[in-house]
Amino acid sequence: MLIRRRGLIAAGAAAAALPYMPRAARAARTPGMLTFGLSSYPPNLHPWQHTGTAALAVKLLIYRGLLSYDAKGEIRTELAESYEHKDSTVWTFKLRQATFHNGKPVTAEDVKWSFEQVVAERVGAYLRTDMQVVEKIETPDPRTVIITLKQPVATFPLWVCGPFLNVISKDTVGPGQTPVGAGPFTLKATERGVSVELAANEKFYRPGFPKLKGIKMIAYADENARVAALQAGDVDLIEYVPWQSMASLEADPRLKLANVDGPFMGLAFNGRGPFKDAKVRRAAAHAIRRQEIVNAAFFGRGSALEGVPFTPGTPFYSEQRAKTWNYDPDKAKALLKEAGVPNGFQCTLLSTAQYGMHKSTAEVVQQHLAEVGIQVTLNMPDWATRVQLGTRGQYDFAVMGTTADSNDPDGLASLLDGDLGAAVSRSANLPTPKIHELFAKGRAESDFEKRKAIYAELETEALEVAPLVGLAWRQQGYAMTKDVMGFSNMPGALTFNSTMTLEETYFG
Repeated sequence: MLIRRRGLIAAGAAAAALPYMPRAARAARTPGMLTFGLSSYPPNLHPWQHTGTAALAVKLLIYRGLLSYDAKGEIRTELAESYEHKDSTVWTFKLRQATFHNGKPVTAEDVKWSFEQVVAERVGAYLRTDMQVVEKIETPDPRTVIITLKQPVATFPLWVCGPFLNVISKDTVGPGQTPVGAGPFTLKATERGVSVELAANEKFYRPGFPKLKGIKMIAYADENARVAALQAGDVDLIEYVPWQSMASLEADPRLKLANVDGPFMGLAFNGRGPFKDAKVRRAAAHAIRRQEIVNAAFFGRGSALEGVPFTPGTPFYSEQRAKTWNYDPDKAKALLKEAGVPNGFQCTLLSTAQYGMHKSTAEVVQQHLAEVGIQVTLNMPDWATRVQLGTRGQYDFAVMGTTADSNDPDGLASLLDGDLGAAVSRSANLPTPKIHELFAKGRAESDFEKRKAIYAELETEALEVAPLVGLAWRQQGYAMTKDVMGFSNMPGALTFNSTMTLEETYFG
């Protein structure tokens, strides 16, 4: 029986204190049916837009693109059976035999049409600006797609692997119609604000998958209620494990926790407001004691991020550059003086109270900026409103909790490249022409050492311009009952793609 959202929120704190209720004491689990605790109800399930990780969790199950990542973060084929790079600008994809949820075959024309929608202005697609590099798409036969780019893009497969180039049946998008994908699960039912129910796609192109018969995804906006639901056996798996609960979940013999490092907290800025001067943005960067964010928001499960978020452990990471924005209040005050605001100013910080990490981060930033004269008023609406205001650029500056699109430096373009246009993931009204140029240069270069040099220059520029100010790396966790098998928390920046592995999940 579904619990109404009003009751869920009201009961959150009380539920967290309830003792564990053995599964036998409640209704038996429907065989093959997994119940998933979402961190919020998806604002929408648009196949090409970025509307937060809760929406992504669902979209990764009902849609598929040409390529994706496996559980280890390696590129794997999806609707494309194979692909090849004939010269510097031409990519050829051979499609496998696959069908959409409406029973129609996936054809090259569907791929062509879907990619054309991504670049259409009215759609608001996450990769719209990036995909302007496509010169033409040819479909010589129903199972061949030839994509010619205007210039070399060595990282093009990484774009295709991401969750925002989904292929949709071209016959199912229009007024009053719901986009139809080809993922391992079909959309069975929704209860607005409460739950999304999925059923296994019996015609999925991977033989033997999905292993589950269905998934019910229930929104628990209150993080304590989400944990309590797992402890009580009301759900089998939850996302966004709150950091204060990780130790108790690890200690529970009935449960297991899967953590990875990769996501981070940061600040985005509106280039038309009080943070239009890079000196002011850098002043904010030097005014924050980041370990306090790690402690307050993540209970010590993270580390300070004193630069732009190049992934540690990769060949592109520089320990020296990563420490550029160290805590230095005197330097912060000097930068404010150089910017013509020696006494600081008043501004509003956009965050959300729906996620504890966003709320705690905002409160620490507010306190620390006050110490250098920047008086901050907090605006913390629900998550859907936060996404809307962020996308529209309706803020002075904003707390971001996100990750790169991939573990390659090119995956940072969506966060650092202000020339890509409006998006919830990057600063608003803040052009970054040199950064844009360097990302393009890095994509065009296939020589590894030359790419390293390009991205080192890009990182240096980003530290000077500060289109994003890093605050804290954080552990990102999924928790589940011990009998949930096959689910993987994907590595690094790919952690938010992890629900893809639900096609391989089963009860042991």
